[in-house]
Amino acid sequence: MLGHPPASSPYGDDAIRSVLRTTDLDEARVFCRRLFYDTLRVRPLGDAEGLDFVAGGVRIGPVTVAEVGYGTDVCVTTAELETAYHVLAPLTGTVRCVQGDRVVTADPDSAAVLMPTGDVELDWTAECRLLSVKVDRRTLEREVDAALDRQLPSPLPLEPSFGVGSGPGRTFAALIRALLAELRQPDGLLDQPAMLSRWRDLVLSGLALTVEHPYDEDVPARRPRTVKRTLDAMHAQPGHPFTVAELAAIAGVGVRVLQESFRRHVGMSPLTYLRRLRLDGVHAELTRADPWQVSVTEVAERWGFTHLGRFAGAYRDRYGVAPSQTLRERG
Repeated sequence: MLGHPPASSPYGDDAIRSVLRTTDLDEARVFCRRLFYDTLRVRPLGDAEGLDFVAGGVRIGPVTVAEVGYGTDVCVTTAELETAYHVLAPLTGTVRCVQGDRVVTADPDSAAVLMPTGDVELDWTAECRLLSVKVDRRTLEREVDAALDRQLPSPLPLEPSFGVGSGPGRTFAALIRALLAELRQPDGLLDQPAMLSRWRDLVLSGLALTVEHPYDEDVPARRPRTVKRTLDAMHAQPGHPFTVAELAAIAGVGVRVLQESFRRHVGMSPLTYLRRLRLDGVHAELTRADPWQVSVTEVAERWGFTHLGRFAGAYRDRYGVAPSQTLRERG
C-alpha cells in the first residue's frame, strides 16, 4: 500500500490517500478494512489465483472516495454500516447488492445505495471496477435536511439506487471521477489545503441532491415518480413478462408519456432498459455458475428470456461473447 502525507484544511479535514495493487487476497482485505469498515470480509467466488486487486482512495474528513476492482469474482460482506451511507457506482461490470429486503444490481447506468442499518452482501463480478463513496451518516443527513429545508427521519428513507446516465447522477459520478483523477496527480489540487473543504462540500452537497427519497418532488429537476415506480417494478421482478402497457399502468400514465419520460430521464425506452437489466442479471449469474449444475437456457428463462435465439444475439452484442462461453470460462 502506498500512502501519501495528508494535506490539512483550515476546517480540520485531512486528505489521507491510499493506493494498492496486489494479487494477495489478505493484503487486499486489510486495505479495504482500513479504508472502509473493520468488519469487511472478502471471499473469492471463482479462481482466487485470478485476483488482480487495484484500488485508489482518499479520505477527506467525513467523506471517503475510492475506485476499486478485484479482477475476479468475489463476495464482499460486512456487518451493518451503522455510521455511514455508501454508494457503489460501477464503471464496468456489475455488483449485486443485498441489504435486508433491498436487492439491487448496480451497473454503469445505475448506482446502488447502502444504508446504515442491515448487513451487506455484494456479489462482485470479475470485470467490475467501481466508484465507492462512503459518507458519514450524520453529515449526509444534515446535508439532505438542509437541501429540503426540513428534518427527515434517521436513517434517511433513501431509494436503493439512482441513475448515473443522465441528470444529477451523471454529474455526481463525473465529480467523483475528477476527484479520483486528482488522487493520481503528485502536485494536484489534493495537495492544496484550501481546496480540501471545497472537495468535501462538493461531494456532500452533490450526493444530497442526487440520492432519491419520498420527498424528492420537493427538489427541482428530479426524475419523475412515474419513472421511479416503473424502475422499481422492473428491478423487483426482472423476470416478469412486462409489456409497455403494463408498465404504463404501473406508472399511472399513458404509454406515450411513459416512453417520452424514459427517453428524457433514463436515456432509453422502458423495454430497452428492461432487456439490459435482464442481460446483466444473466451475465452476473453465468459468471458465478457451475456449468455442471446449470445451463444457459435455465438461467435465461429465469430472467425472463423466452426466445433463446434473440437472447443469444443480444447477449453477444452486449458482452462480445456467447453466453455459453461465459458459463464455460467462469464455471
